[in-house]
Amino acid sequence: MRSAHIGTSANYPGDIWHSARARLIVAARSHGIDAIDGPFGEFRETEGYREQAVWAAELGAVGKWAIHPNQVAVANEVYSPTQAEIDRAQYIVTSMRAAEAEGEGAVAIDGIMVDAATARIFETVLTRASVNGQI
Repeated sequence: MRSAHIGTSANYPGDIWHSARARLIVAARSHGIDAIDGPFGEFRETEGYREQAVWAAELGAVGKWAIHPNQVAVANEVYSPTQAEIDRAQYIVTSMRAAEAEGEGAVAIDGIMVDAATARIFETVLTRASVNGQI
């Protein structure tokens, strides 16, 4: 790789780390391990750090290395669920559990099908919120 810094690329029109990041996160999550995304070397570039953190969070990472104090607040913001996300997750998980209690395998919420796999995704939001002391 011609990239000179960790977490960045000057010439590639996408995320050069996407494949490795996705594989690492899937492998960790499939073994019940929390995936933490790696460092971002340009510590003065907080928007670049935020972008990388958001991408990793979308893939399922639960945190990102912070190699400089100015990255900590961004990481906390990106990886802490908002109250709206917590409320939605609680509603979806509660609705799915009620459907399961009635023998249903799925439930429609706001025109979207929610099944056990979908509920598990929202359960991770609640787990993160609990770990962060938000609920």
